[in-house]
Amino acid sequence: RVLMEALWDAGATVRAYDPEAMDETRRLYPDEQRLELCESAYSAADGADALVIMTEWQEFRSPDFQLLKENLADGVIFDGRNLYEPDLLRGFGLVYYAIGRGHDISVTPKFGRRKEDFAA
Repeated sequence: RVLMEALWDAGATVRAYDPEAMDETRRLYPDEQRLELCESAYSAADGADALVIMTEWQEFRSPDFQLLKENLADGVIFDGRNLYEPDLLRGFGLVYYAIGRGHDISVTPKFGRRKEDFAA
């Protein structure tokens, strides 16, 4: 909830999928116009600026990375559960941030943003 609300405060629209939390999310945010609940992980990623992984359900452990690369607008993944090996995703041309692994996010290849540009 905290992440979605912070994204909304920043002006984002959130497309979400969680195989276990969809009903609860609908209950919590019944009228939120900036939230689209999707039928699958791939439909949530389709056209998204970035993919944020916040849960470690089995279906998220072995995705089709080529399909994600093709469907994500900018090929950016933030992994809050450290499910993937960074080199594997970079091999698919994805920009991958494994939260908590200590990787520097000073510059992203497409956007050229410095870490000072990201909210703390």
